[in-house]
Amino acid sequence: MKEKSSAQARKIEELEARLASEFAKAKKAKADADAIMAVYRADIEAAQVQVREAVETAQTRVHWVAELTKCQSRRETLEDIHARGFDLTEEILKAKELESDAVDLASDDDGDDIESGSESEEDHDVEETAPGDNQET
Repeated sequence: MKEKSSAQARKIEELEARLASEFAKAKKAKADADAIMAVYRADIEAAQVQVREAVETAQTRVHWVAELTKCQSRRETLEDIHARGFDLTEEILKAKELESDAVDLASDDDGDDIESGSESEEDHDVEETAPGDNQET
């Protein structure tokens, strides 16, 4: 009975030692998994920040492209009115300045500029006329 009891005690000690070894392995595996998850979480957070920044940049660019389109339309309308004999030289020059600013703001940071789709200022000189000259009544 003593031998039986002693054999059982050894078996219990062996099982406890194996259990402790397996428990240590499991703890190490959990620590490794936690470390990997922390890296993935950091990567996900960084990716989310990049996506938010890209969306904000795209929204800003869309806004300024729309502004550019408005400026171009206004300038073209003023030039059409001027072509009919009204002196809108000052307004046209202001419209061209606004359009130029809008082109700068609408262009992205990668160097791809938005084409205005109109002639350059040199090709589109406005005749200087004195107020009251060539105006229809």
